[in-house]
Amino acid sequence: MLPRQAVWTPDQKYKSLQALSVWTEQVSGLGEDAEPFVVHHLETQQGMIAVFDGSGGAGATPTWQGPDGVWHTGAWVGSRVARLAVDCWFREVALGTEEAVPESLRLYLRWFLSKAPQRHSKIGGTMRRRLPTTLAAVHYRFHADYSGVELRPLWAGDSRAYVLSPTSGLHVLTRDHTRESDALELLRTDPPMTNVVCADREFTIDTQHLASFALPCVLVAATDGYFGYVHTPADFEYLLLSTLREAHNEYEWADLLRREVQAYTGDDASLALLALGHKDFAHLRSFYERRFADLTERYARGRPGVLDRAPHAGSEGPRSPEGEREDHARVRAWQDQSWRTYRAGYETYLPPAAEEHR
Repeated sequence: MLPRQAVWTPDQKYKSLQALSVWTEQVSGLGEDAEPFVVHHLETQQGMIAVFDGSGGAGATPTWQGPDGVWHTGAWVGSRVARLAVDCWFREVALGTEEAVPESLRLYLRWFLSKAPQRHSKIGGTMRRRLPTTLAAVHYRFHADYSGVELRPLWAGDSRAYVLSPTSGLHVLTRDHTRESDALELLRTDPPMTNVVCADREFTIDTQHLASFALPCVLVAATDGYFGYVHTPADFEYLLLSTLREAHNEYEWADLLRREVQAYTGDDASLALLALGHKDFAHLRSFYERRFADLTERYARGRPGVLDRAPHAGSEGPRSPEGEREDHARVRAWQDQSWRTYRAGYETYLPPAAEEHR
C-alpha cells in the first residue's frame, strides 16, 4: 500500500492559516474514504473542511468500472460524488448564490448522487444503500474584526468534526447518527448508523451554529479510521497534540499523523485540519504546549499503550485466560476513569440529541 497525504501551506501573506489533510487506504486504489476537502475563500474570509467515508457494508455492490478495468463499490463512488457535490456547493456559497445551510447542501448531494452511476443489487435488506457515505464538515467565517470565528458543522453518519482550543482542548461538534451517543460506548460497540448520505433513501444533513469561537483554534474533521480505533476519546486529542509537538512544519505534522494512524487503525482513514489565527507554525506549536502537558498529566497516566488496542501484543508467550481477563478489566477501568474526567470538556459543544432518521 502506498499511503497518500496532502499538505497545503498558504501564501506568506496568509500565514494565519495552516492547513493539512491526510488520506490513507487499507488497500491501495480501493479505499472507500474520499480525499479530504480543504478550502479557504480569501475574498470573503470563509472556508470549509470536510471528510467522506463510503459505507462499505451498506454499499458493497460493485458499481463503477474505472478506465484501468478495476471495479469500485457503491461506497467508493458515493464518497467521491459527495465530495464533488460539497465542492460545487461551497463555490456557490462563496459567491453568495447559496446559503451555508443544511437543506441547501442536502439538495446538492441529492442531485449529484442521482446523476452518478448506480447498480441494483440482488441482495436486499434494510441495511443496503446505494452510494452510501458519511459526511463531516465545518463551514467557518472570520468575524469582520478577526476577533473570532463563526462555525457551522454539517454532518451525516458517524464521521466527526471538532474544534481544538489551546486552553480547553478538543471539543466534538457533531453527534453520531447512531442509537448510542456515549463516545466511549461507541468505541466499544460500533453500532450501525441510522442516517447516511445515499442515493436511494431520504437522509438529513444535521447542523448546529456557533456564532463566535475564540481565536486561535484548530478545526478538525475525521473519519472513524482515526478516532474509532483508540482506547478513549482523549487518545485522539493526544494523537493530535503529540504529533504536533514533534513536528517542525505542516509537512512533518501530516507525515506523523499518517504514520501514527497506519500503526493502529483497522480501516481507511482521512483527516482534514485547519489552524486559524496563529502567526506561523512555531506559534501554533507553542500555543498547545501547556494543553499537551495537562492532557498527559490528567489522561495519559495508566494508559495501557498510547494507541495500542492490545496492551500485551508484544509480550512473550501466550496469555492465560485469567491474564487476558485481568488485562481486559484493567483497560476498561482505565477507560472509564479517563472518560469520566475528560467527558465534560469534550462534550461542551455536543449538539442536543435529535430524532434519528432511518
